[in-house]
Amino acid sequence: MSSQITAPKSLCILRLSAIGDVCHAVAMLQQVQKQWPQIKITWVIGKVEANLLSGLSGVEFVIFDKKAGWQGYKNLWRQLRNRQFDILFHMQVALRASLVSLCIPAKIKLGFDRQRAKEGQWLFSNKKIMTQTNPHVLDGFMGFAQMLGVSTTSIEKPSWQMPLTEQHQLWASEQLITKKPIAVISPAASKTERNWLVERYAEIADHLAERGFQVVICGGSTVKEKELAANIISLANTDIINLVAKTSLKQLLAVLKLAHLVIAPDTGPAHMAVTVSTPVIGLYAHSNPHRTGPYNYQHYVVSCYKQVIEQQHNKPLIDLPWGIRAKGGNLMANIEVEQVKDKIRQLIADHYPELISTEEL
Repeated sequence: MSSQITAPKSLCILRLSAIGDVCHAVAMLQQVQKQWPQIKITWVIGKVEANLLSGLSGVEFVIFDKKAGWQGYKNLWRQLRNRQFDILFHMQVALRASLVSLCIPAKIKLGFDRQRAKEGQWLFSNKKIMTQTNPHVLDGFMGFAQMLGVSTTSIEKPSWQMPLTEQHQLWASEQLITKKPIAVISPAASKTERNWLVERYAEIADHLAERGFQVVICGGSTVKEKELAANIISLANTDIINLVAKTSLKQLLAVLKLAHLVIAPDTGPAHMAVTVSTPVIGLYAHSNPHRTGPYNYQHYVVSCYKQVIEQQHNKPLIDLPWGIRAKGGNLMANIEVEQVKDKIRQLIADHYPELISTEEL
């Protein structure tokens, strides 16, 4: 079989989770749509992620409910058994996703190259994307589009057309009635160890307020996220708008679009902000930001990952497997407040020079 695939009429994408990864997948999908505007696209996706992407132009969503157990697989098989896709993009290496792929009838099942097809994913595909050297997750996904002849080498910065309605944007603007520029802090990662220190978030909130920003804190509805936000607000000496547990994913996306900057650890809202062209200062210790950082804003990342991973393995980063994670509950303490302030200054100079005070000139 040739390395490139003849233009398909129907494409199924399999990427169930997570929020950041489905944002990366949208960039790839929309590049395919530019080249093949007539292609019919179906996306098998998780329930939470579908809440963010519902209404995405030219895409039919089929929800897989992982909480339904084996019944979820049966339901998906029944829903798709009379369909036949020209090609399946199997874009998730987890075994659960590979089992889902068995429910999707497709002539070609395209998976990752043998090196990246972990958890036996290579057993569930009959064609592989080209091998890539140390790619960002988004670039890895672009490898699927390349197999359809979509040129991604000329794309300097991916762009997104996210499904935001006027209603979502109106809601966000009503929550953020202020003449000040808006800085959003999204402090909670999916794992607590990836969160920065509460008192340092609070100090940065005060610094942003001194720079003239209205600070907003956002997050989900879990007890940990609510407690984290409450603790930051209690330590800060500035008025913070608390939207934690008060937004749907689309409303959160609208808030991030209104923001002038976002500060977040390795978490979904950081990647959501990228999709609406809001600059992000990412805080990284456990994962390699060159692989998972905010794609268009890598230059604003504050990372101690390299020093930590080299200490833990006593090897230079270049000699370690790509994407290897650092372990430990205290690693984020290596990120200092002054480092984040430096990135804030850099971001303001790059995007909002009107906010620079005369003392800084």
